[in-house]
Amino acid sequence: MSTAALLAFTATAVLLTITPGLDTLMLLRMVLDGGRRAGVFGGFGTTLGCLVWGAASVAGLTALLVASRFAYDVLRWAGALYLLWLGGSALWRSWRGRVVEDAAPARRTTPLQALRIGFTTNVLNPKIGVFYLSLLPQFLPIDTGASGWAVLLVGIHVVVGQIWQLVVVGLAGRAAVVLARPRVRLWTERLTATVLVGFGVKVAFAGSARG
Repeated sequence: MSTAALLAFTATAVLLTITPGLDTLMLLRMVLDGGRRAGVFGGFGTTLGCLVWGAASVAGLTALLVASRFAYDVLRWAGALYLLWLGGSALWRSWRGRVVEDAAPARRTTPLQALRIGFTTNVLNPKIGVFYLSLLPQFLPIDTGASGWAVLLVGIHVVVGQIWQLVVVGLAGRAAVVLARPRVRLWTERLTATVLVGFGVKVAFAGSARG
């Protein structure tokens, strides 16, 4: 594998990682609801999810998502329902007045909960598996040793993602002073929960892995 191909993959991984999406939204919610520590653990959960998908891609298991429409749809609907549950339950708590509106709001998302949410959200997103399956082959050598290079590329993507998540958590932590104001927090909670529901609907009605 050439140095140029390695740099091209790294640049691609950076651009895809910093593009705002579901993972960024989840981190912002975790920091708002549980502080920086919860955000860091949520990022670790997302990274673990990427590692699972990366290992499955190297092992060839994610090929099932492309070969089997049924397998893809089952995982897609599971992920969609999970996102709808996260966003819907947050909206319910908000509109039922269960969001604490004082100057020092209670921390509700624990680090372990954030870890679980980050991991589950990523593992139930079949598009990550398809991403690895479609992107990695473009940068792998045709000769022997492709599996070793695939592991390296997955590692690069995971490291880039983890660094970016820490940056997002740091920036969100700095903004927490403003976001923690009762009314701002209330409407931020409602906004992010609504976006989560939107992601869930989008995942539910997304096209098949085979395009």
